[in-house]
Amino acid sequence: MRIDRRRLEASIEELGRIGETNKGGLTRLALSDDDRRARDRMVAWMREAGLSVRIDRMGNIFGERAGTEALPPVMMGSHIDSVPTGGKYDGQLGVLCALEAIRTLNDHEVQTRHPVMLVIFTNEEGARFQPAELASGVMAGKIALEDAYNTRDKDGIRLVDELERIGYLGPEPCVARPLRAYLELHIEQGPYLEEEGRSVGVVEGIVAISWSRVTIHGVQDHAGPTPMRTRHDALVAAAQIVTGVRRIATEIGGDLVATVGHLTVSPNITNAIPGKVALSIDVRDPLDATIDRALALVERVVHEACAREGVTSEVEHYWRVPYTRFDGAVVDAIERAARAAGARYRRIRSGAGHDAQYMAMIAPAGMIFVPSRGGRSHCEEEFTPIGDIEDGANTLLLTAAGLARGK
Repeated sequence: MRIDRRRLEASIEELGRIGETNKGGLTRLALSDDDRRARDRMVAWMREAGLSVRIDRMGNIFGERAGTEALPPVMMGSHIDSVPTGGKYDGQLGVLCALEAIRTLNDHEVQTRHPVMLVIFTNEEGARFQPAELASGVMAGKIALEDAYNTRDKDGIRLVDELERIGYLGPEPCVARPLRAYLELHIEQGPYLEEEGRSVGVVEGIVAISWSRVTIHGVQDHAGPTPMRTRHDALVAAAQIVTGVRRIATEIGGDLVATVGHLTVSPNITNAIPGKVALSIDVRDPLDATIDRALALVERVVHEACAREGVTSEVEHYWRVPYTRFDGAVVDAIERAARAAGARYRRIRSGAGHDAQYMAMIAPAGMIFVPSRGGRSHCEEEFTPIGDIEDGANTLLLTAAGLARGK
């Protein structure tokens, strides 16, 4: 069995037009009107493929292809929400390759003992509603449903209200159910597969991730008459924190990465000294102990920067996911499938977070990577060649078919 390359390529192009940017990227924030249109398109395709479709209370969409026995399903999927001015491969490629795998099983009239299920998770990116991987976190019992419902975007709109508005507040409970396995195909979002000329990555695990929020309170004042010696500038302290966070990563070294990606400056006008700044800190490493060490240094950097400027601060470490090690048997099954598909593969570790982190708490899980051109992602230039996508999709197909047959 091999997937239909042209059919998959057409699906990628069609879904990618919903929320498409002028530069060929994608802006499709979770629970936006474009997200609704993309969901509607996916549900229509799932029904055309003969899947039984249901929606849970977090808006997760499930499409099930029946098995010959009443056994736990093999679940495949990812997400279709994007970051602002992102690319059209992150997330949705995994969903479309899973759909194509099911279409191929239908083409060949393959019967499987276990059902095969396609899932589309809500708000994986965390670009609109934080934290990331929100719906899979609820499913895994790590995030309370009510907390998720009451999460608000930058305009103060609640997630539950947007779920209802776009028609995807489903009746099914968002809880863990028995699964044969969970599989997720995704772009690598890093340079290693391309650098080595590989078409498939067999993912062994995902790094630990921590998100923090720092709020700095200074004294807002006039930019002209206020002497430099009397200023308590929240943005000056924030700037020192930004460089300090980068310094932590370089000094600890190894695989640690640390990023300040978002700042909100108030009042954010030319002729006023900033009185308040909120900023984000993203820290990642394969070792949880290294994350602990880095966060302790973050606390020190914030304290020292604020003391120098005579301002105060609050630090909230509000989201953390430990290192995820994928199931050895599932990883081995993916490797066998990659070999059978003729893919140029290697084992690899993910530096980005995915719904598979929470799903690994529920069921045996594994991931398949395909290369990212230039290692770039979360940008409009995001791209994966169709030949590599084909190898990844065939690897997914053969892995799912083998597991669903009971092998």
